[in-house]
Amino acid sequence: MVISLIGFAVLLAIAFLGLPLGFSMMLVGFVGFAYIRGVEPALETVSQQILDLALNNNFVVLPLFVLMGVFVFRAALAEDVYEAAHAWLGNKRGGLAMATVAACGGFAAISGSSVATAATMAKVSIPPMRRYKYNNGFAAGTVAAGGTMGILIPPSAALIVYGILTEQSIGDLFIAGIIPGAITILLYIAVIWLVARFWPGLAPRAPKSSWSHRWHTLSRVWGVLVLFLVIIGGITIGIFTPTEGGGIGAIGALLFALARKKMNMRIFFYALAEAAETSAMIFTIAFGALILNNFVNIAEMPNAIVDFIESLDIAPIYVILVILAIYILLGTIIEGLAMIFLTVPIFVPLVDAMGFDLIWFGIVMVMVVEISLITPPIGLNVFVIKSMMPDVPLSAMFKGIAPFFAADIVRLLMVVFIPALALWLPAQF
Repeated sequence: MVISLIGFAVLLAIAFLGLPLGFSMMLVGFVGFAYIRGVEPALETVSQQILDLALNNNFVVLPLFVLMGVFVFRAALAEDVYEAAHAWLGNKRGGLAMATVAACGGFAAISGSSVATAATMAKVSIPPMRRYKYNNGFAAGTVAAGGTMGILIPPSAALIVYGILTEQSIGDLFIAGIIPGAITILLYIAVIWLVARFWPGLAPRAPKSSWSHRWHTLSRVWGVLVLFLVIIGGITIGIFTPTEGGGIGAIGALLFALARKKMNMRIFFYALAEAAETSAMIFTIAFGALILNNFVNIAEMPNAIVDFIESLDIAPIYVILVILAIYILLGTIIEGLAMIFLTVPIFVPLVDAMGFDLIWFGIVMVMVVEISLITPPIGLNVFVIKSMMPDVPLSAMFKGIAPFFAADIVRLLMVVFIPALALWLPAQF
């Protein structure tokens, strides 16, 4: 246990020094394993783990959904989604922020990535919010929080990873994320309404759009709905597998980009390179997490954690709350996908042994990982927005995020204590 803690301390130190997280985990995992078992066994184990993961056919689905998200971005569908939400909600107090949250939900439904959702919607929504004198911190907080929905609303890379690691149905996980995703949008809009009501200077009204313009904007977002329904519907009723769904989604997004004249050969090859870069980053984190997990396991850290939780002698639901508290703490220092790879082998067997549904736990886990994307000091989404708003202090951004963080905790507790919110839809299919 002590060796594991020293390893995590070293991991954080070298990660903060600038070494990419995936390589940091590989280095610490390899050195830790070599310290306990020897260099030669460490080399053999590391090479075998990397080879096994690289040859795992199940992970083909990840690059396909990443490619779909890149094509969606190139098709400029995000702009249309935001324009429609702006036309219908913009004239209300906090309307542009509400439109941003609604557009984030729509874009998340076809991108599958929180960082991509935050980065894309920041480009689209921050300029009009600044133009209408929104508070900079609140505007940044809205986009950062709205972007977190990218890993919950299907198709989600985080749910795909969880499904593969736990051998749960990816289709069921996708369906289970729909109601919690809708609850997120409603709670965020409620938070914005409350902020705009009590502090109207933070989120002023925008001009009212004509009814003809409103209906026109709706006619331009049908592509988002069709793509979402084809992917989720096809996987749900068994027309095709998640991997085939990823391929169909990528082709559909490419066709939309071509139809909207947003694609040429140069952009096409650039999009392929961008998808390859993102996929390589995900797999590097996966390799690093597996190697680090190997070290952590032989150092008996999982057993120590399980023994600690069991020693508390509390009801199973309180064990879940302890696990979630650990996730929130880990989220302050570890990136979301890395946290999933690291913790699933530790916590899922315990959760399963206590009789909880693993589809439900997958949704709960992804929701708490979402919270880590806006939790200081890491808050990956916050740093994405910071790169686009360098003049806004991080302190102002985290202050703007605070109301959304409170909404996230409320939503998390709702799904924890009312499992039907996640399980009702999969049961219908």
